[in-house]
Amino acid sequence: MTADDSLDRLDDDYPAYTMGRAADMLGTTQGFLRALGEARLITPLRSEGGHRRYSRYQLRIAARARELVDQGTPIEAACRIIILEDQLEEAQRINAEYRHAAESANPTAAA
Repeated sequence: MTADDSLDRLDDDYPAYTMGRAADMLGTTQGFLRALGEARLITPLRSEGGHRRYSRYQLRIAARARELVDQGTPIEAACRIIILEDQLEEAQRINAEYRHAAESANPTAAA
């Protein structure tokens, strides 16, 4: 296993990034990340010292929020849009699973 392989296996939910590093990676401010937390779009975990830590998944959400805000969307509306997008994606995933299960149970009906 190479170092790259072990990095690929890192959990997207592991809080690996400090607030400063996360803000640098996103090209935003720490205040923007705090605002996303206040809007309850993302809830960073806290280190033993009380510092915010962000996961890759949270950084993807924050990047989407920044994209919407940069386009002129108010932060509260951006957060709501992202929540709705996430709910839609989950509903589509569940529907696909049901369709697959139904097709597997009755393969002649799918043809």
